[in-house]
Amino acid sequence: MSIDPSTGLVSGWEVRHSRTRNLPYYFHPATSNSSWEPPAGTDSDLLKQYMATNYSQKNTAVPNTAPGTGNGSGQKIRVSHLLIKHRDSRRPSSWKDANIERTKEEARAILEGHQAKIKAGETTIGDLAVSESDCSSARKRGDLGFFGKGEMQAEFEQASFALENGQVSDIVETASGLHLIERTG
Repeated sequence: MSIDPSTGLVSGWEVRHSRTRNLPYYFHPATSNSSWEPPAGTDSDLLKQYMATNYSQKNTAVPNTAPGTGNGSGQKIRVSHLLIKHRDSRRPSSWKDANIERTKEEARAILEGHQAKIKAGETTIGDLAVSESDCSSARKRGDLGFFGKGEMQAEFEQASFALENGQVSDIVETASGLHLIERTG
């Protein structure tokens, strides 16, 4: 199994762009296999460099190319987040805990601890999300991809669109739980 030095992907795989979701995905033309996740054996450091060069936006918005999405303004942004759920969340379970029993106050204290580490420059939302987030996006370092207005919970959307690229929000409360949000594009 060889690695493509330009993408970091296992030979035969390529990055394509979904017009429906406005997100990159991985495709193997010879087998017609496709996946939202990089194929096994991928060199993640090379892939990150390739994706940063070819799929990161230098401005704060990208055109809305998916028909019927967003609010018609065409603006889409990208964020990563760290979600801490509590027993009153709309679904008090996660990939790492089938039954979340913590109170909202306990969840806030956990998130405040993470927030302090981020502000001190000790870690990032992406680094923490992998092991600490109660969202399934943890496997993607908290990355939720691009979205437009009207596609997320109102509180989450409002906080996300208010951020500058690279800025991290204060704690945001939604029906899903408590979030720290970083605008990444």
